Amino acid sequence: MKSNHGANLHQLSEELGINENKIIDFSSNINPFGLSPKGLENLKNNLNLATIYPDPNYTDLKASISEYCKCNPENIILGSGATELITSSIKVINPQNTLLLAPAYSEYEKELKNINSKITKFFYKKENNFQINIDDIIALVQKSNFDMIIICNPNNPTGTLIPLKDIEKLYLNFKKPIMIDETYIEFTDFSKTSAINLIDICQEIIVIRGTSKFFSTPGIRLGYAIISKGVILDAMSSIPNLWNINIFADIMGEAMFKDYDFIRMCHKNFKENFTLLYNGLNKFKDFKVYNSNSNFILCEILNSKYNSNDLYHFLSKKGIIIRKAESFDNLNNNFFRVCVLTKENIDFLLQEIYKFIQQY
Repeated sequence: MKSNHGANLHQLSEELGINENKIIDFSSNINPFGLSPKGLENLKNNLNLATIYPDPNYTDLKASISEYCKCNPENIILGSGATELITSSIKVINPQNTLLLAPAYSEYEKELKNINSKITKFFYKKENNFQINIDDIIALVQKSNFDMIIICNPNNPTGTLIPLKDIEKLYLNFKKPIMIDETYIEFTDFSKTSAINLIDICQEIIVIRGTSKFFSTPGIRLGYAIISKGVILDAMSSIPNLWNINIFADIMGEAMFKDYDFIRMCHKNFKENFTLLYNGLNKFKDFKVYNSNSNFILCEILNSKYNSNDLYHFLSKKGIIIRKAESFDNLNNNFFRVCVLTKENIDFLLQEIYKFIQQY
């Protein structure tokens, strides 16, 4: 199993001899529109609170998340990033036999192997444009003895979004824990697409989210899970985690989830920039550009004269970093992924790709 994290900008800065701040990172999948002004203001105004412990119940933070997600605060579990909650959920459920939709984030498989779970992978296939028929998964579930299903929705790196009605249908045919990683759901109309809508309907749904991608805050390490009431929520609530969310994540998070002007701005600008990037990539006959319901786009190189390594090295010399996708299951070095950045950066990327293709 290979890692499929994004670029290490510090390391790349040294390798390329380019100032870290000058690198244009199309590999990170982080919202390019900056930080929530209200979250940042709240943080600046309360830096002196570093001298005290956070509220151990995180009452205000949970209230903000509850309002943002339209869920009960009692269903919320906080963590130091989404990955910590993924790890905790897998340990609590302790599945002996897990169905994993793939290709996907490498941490799922890593944590499953840590508990010696048998892993069966159901693949999004390129011949189906990385779309799936939920009945195919249900058929597999009904003839197997899985203890847990793990889904990234929208999926990284394919951008596939499984409709809410299909998630519900799958659960009703499985009736065992389903963990849904919604790291990228906020780049969709998430009031209609999020599995949080199923929390009160289905008994063993675990929805994982972080703030790194949509809220552009990987540095504060804040994640949250929304879990159906029952044994999983009780077990997650009993894990010793006193003050595991630092005071700055608490302060900033409490304000940014309520910064609706910022959230609306991000959605408006994201849609415009996504369209610019998607249409621009589609103009290159050398690429097959796959539909995406996230803030990144998966592309396949069709020209046998070069691959994603060649494109990566050409662009990196210009300070542009794309995500080579060969580390993901079932993808080879013809695949690469790019995320949505600013219009200026997208224009620069497309210009440089054009120059690269002209060589062939």
